[in-house]
Amino acid sequence: MGLQKIAAVLFLCFWSVITIAQITFPRNGVYDEQEGHYAFTNATIYVTPEKKLEKATLLIKKGKIVGVGTNLTIPVDAVTIDLRGKFIYPSFIELSSNYGMPKPVGTKSKSSAPQMLSNKEGAYSWNEALKPEQDATALFSVDKKAAETLRKLGFGTVLTHQMDGMARGTSALVLLGEENEHDMILKGKASAHYSFSKGTSKQNYPSSRMGAVALLRQTYYDGKWYAERESNESYNISLEYWNKIQDVPQFFELGNRLDLLRADKLGDEFGVQYIFRGGGDEFLRLDAIKKTNGALVIPMHFPKAYDVSDPYDAEEVSLTQMKYWELAPTNPARLAAAEIPFAITSRLNKDKKDFWKQVRKAYQHGLSEKDLLKALTTTPAKLIRADQWVGTLEQGKLANFIITSDNVLNEKVVLYHNWVKGKPYIVKDLNAVDIRGKYQLSIDNKTFQLEVKGTEAAPELYWTNTKDTSKQHKIKHNLINNTISFAFVPEKDTTKKSLKIYRLSGKAELNKWAGQATKFDGTWISWTATRTGSAPSDSSKLPELVNLDELGEVLYPWSPYGYTKANLPKKETVLIKNVTVWTGEKKGNLEATDVLIEDGKIARIGKKLSITGAKVIDGTGKHLTAGIIDEHSHICISYGVNEGTQASSAEVRIGDVINSEDVNMYRQLAGGVTGAQLLHGSANPIGGQSAIIKFRWGSLPEAIKYKGADGFIKFALGENVKQSNWGPHARVRFPQTRMGVEQVYEDHFTRAAEYGAAIAAGKTVRKDLELDAILEIINSKRFISCHSYVQSEITMLMRIAEKHKFTLNTFTHILEGYKIADKMKAHGAGASTFSDWWAYKYEVIDAIPYNAKILDDMGIVVAINSDDAEMGRRLNQEAAKGVKYGGMSETAAWNMVTHNPAKLLHLDDKVGSIKVGKSADVVLWSHNPLSVYAKAEKTFVDGVCLFDKQKDEEKRLAIKLERNRLIQKMLNAKEKGVPTQPAIFIPKQHYHCGDADCNKFIDFNVDVNGTE
Repeated sequence: MGLQKIAAVLFLCFWSVITIAQITFPRNGVYDEQEGHYAFTNATIYVTPEKKLEKATLLIKKGKIVGVGTNLTIPVDAVTIDLRGKFIYPSFIELSSNYGMPKPVGTKSKSSAPQMLSNKEGAYSWNEALKPEQDATALFSVDKKAAETLRKLGFGTVLTHQMDGMARGTSALVLLGEENEHDMILKGKASAHYSFSKGTSKQNYPSSRMGAVALLRQTYYDGKWYAERESNESYNISLEYWNKIQDVPQFFELGNRLDLLRADKLGDEFGVQYIFRGGGDEFLRLDAIKKTNGALVIPMHFPKAYDVSDPYDAEEVSLTQMKYWELAPTNPARLAAAEIPFAITSRLNKDKKDFWKQVRKAYQHGLSEKDLLKALTTTPAKLIRADQWVGTLEQGKLANFIITSDNVLNEKVVLYHNWVKGKPYIVKDLNAVDIRGKYQLSIDNKTFQLEVKGTEAAPELYWTNTKDTSKQHKIKHNLINNTISFAFVPEKDTTKKSLKIYRLSGKAELNKWAGQATKFDGTWISWTATRTGSAPSDSSKLPELVNLDELGEVLYPWSPYGYTKANLPKKETVLIKNVTVWTGEKKGNLEATDVLIEDGKIARIGKKLSITGAKVIDGTGKHLTAGIIDEHSHICISYGVNEGTQASSAEVRIGDVINSEDVNMYRQLAGGVTGAQLLHGSANPIGGQSAIIKFRWGSLPEAIKYKGADGFIKFALGENVKQSNWGPHARVRFPQTRMGVEQVYEDHFTRAAEYGAAIAAGKTVRKDLELDAILEIINSKRFISCHSYVQSEITMLMRIAEKHKFTLNTFTHILEGYKIADKMKAHGAGASTFSDWWAYKYEVIDAIPYNAKILDDMGIVVAINSDDAEMGRRLNQEAAKGVKYGGMSETAAWNMVTHNPAKLLHLDDKVGSIKVGKSADVVLWSHNPLSVYAKAEKTFVDGVCLFDKQKDEEKRLAIKLERNRLIQKMLNAKEKGVPTQPAIFIPKQHYHCGDADCNKFIDFNVDVNGTE
């Protein structure tokens, strides 16, 4: 059939099929049943990503593929469409979409105060962020405009769900046609979806990422309990649905690689393998991502270059932002090389026209055509368990395909048709003439030069004045069904001082245009435009590939001070000679002594040691100490340090939100710190579980945790927990007085004891993560570090602990500790205090700089902590203040930042002093470590040198050179017309105990530039 008849035939066939699509609906009137039988011949057909047929035929009938091959017999009743020179691909599949979903609407707040409980009416979850009962199938409605936008990108099938909440319910797999919803829904309840984002929920809890993890963990346990509960227990719609949707593919929507690892850890706990909608930065931790065994859905959303033309603006952009700009487009190719299955999504492309530009950028950066097509077709089909219907052009599958002018990677490819379930949606007429080229326009006895540039799909029309051929003028035009219309102004009417506007309309054929026009005076005249030059012959041109060898390297961790993979530090056998050793033990300081580090341990201490093959370091005039341990720190924590929305948040765990790429770790290594306890904040009486980490710079979150360490938890007293500074409208949470704080403790310990007794009696008990943690305290399996200032409250908490037969481990801050040192000693509590902080709020009005000395004299284990990212780098000088104020011995003062915090954390058998058999967490100082002139020259963790002053200076030079290289690359890109974005400074959050207003989730739909 000739191309000129195709459009009319397709329209008639399409309409007749639409009228009979709903076979379960009543039929009214006369109708004509058509089978939709077509033969597409002479096309290049991609049957699968691996199988391409030349000059092949595709047969479809009744919305399905009935044949594909090179020697097919064309049925006599089939409409034949000759696609010589054209390409056919399976329509693409989008797995991350809210297509056809209504706008999420949360419940209305009943007041301006913080919302503590759910406002959702009905027997649903207690928390509004949990919405497993949401069913996209019931919510879905065809959106013709949105469908058209996606079809123009080549998509024919979409997995859509309501993107609202942390448990988002189930999705619908839908086709992108414009028929009734009954025919467009391919599969209901196709998958379940989760996120760390609360969505429209205005309920306070959770306010932090660790709270989000805890809520999902508890819900998994609640689902198990609900399935096993007795029938007369309370009914819960949300848990009912939660259990019903566990056997479909499980998708988790995320923003970055570390969140992905957090979600995978959650899934592993409950035997769930998620499919991860990632943030596009997976290449930064490729090995770890592969070990999750999870497939990915990744965005084609790469950052623009920064406008660094102003040198001051350039200083606002970090090196990691610059490197991420350069390397992000390599993410898909790296995933493919690592054999990690992935699909790609247009979800983050706000301007959908940008999607294919980004796809081609990925191709330029190493993504093969085969892997691209897999990511758009077969992989998403398999992930959603729909490969029996879509993903390839094999016999029996739905007739979902696109017709293009060339390879889809060609920058100037034209998408003509997108067929959905055997029905055509015309993007551009197959019979359309490629009008690009040069023409001579004849009109009104005058001639002008025309030129059509741009792409076949989006041609741009220009005209040239014969008096000035060097300047082209762009003309707006319309081209519909090969009818072209445009207007232009060749000259001014000097007599009437007006423009002489010609308005032209006519037929555009391959070599000649002709039609009628109106002159500026309203008279009608004829015009012609004859082709004088051909269109550019670049139809087969693919994007030019980038030389990947010229790109920078990925750093571990993702920080300017990270290491390349090849240069990650390793354990060495090291012999430090002739150094002053601060043992931290009864031996005291040893002069001119040698220390051997072997296999990550302190192997020998003595004089004139020697060992073959050891790396020898001359320690003459220098000092070697155990690494500093910060008992109270808030570095390396992501998305909130407080879950202060409830009086007790014992269920949350700092260990779930560790950011192993926080540069503060490296900075503190430079200050001789080798480990820390990461504490929950002090916004509520019972905070969250802490994490004890070693500063293994370059390792993953789980790897920096101290394995086998006892469990600790943060408690708090004073102004923060009773919300003294929160403002009158925010103070709705119990408690609001110090006596209320006491009652919170009494209530929770009593309930935990009852919970433990029920478990011990063998009763069926709902697993409660909050009470589990508190029961561990009662059973002396978890230990309290309590934020405290005022002596009366400290005494109160010790009395409660004694009533419930456990011991308070550590009072931190404890600025009135000197008043009750005797009581603390009798109770058995330790202290972790500031050296000389005072007057920063009223309850510290009685603080004195002799506090640590008085507590130490009483025989209490005393540590000096930082509670601050900056102070953490100078704890050696904070320890020295014990000498200044209290006249302490140097060794006693030094032990307050090494051996004593190790004792408080129950790790003194492993770290905290220099003793044979202990971990080689040691620091080589240039001077006496208590001196303001002392600098950490080398810091070892487990025998690995993770800070070296000389190498640090080399890194600084390398950073400077790398920044300059990337700045020049961005300047060159801007010079070539590549779009840029303003230089943006991304501030880093340094948490402190009382930070309750900074617990914000990162939106997983924004570009995070590889940051955490």
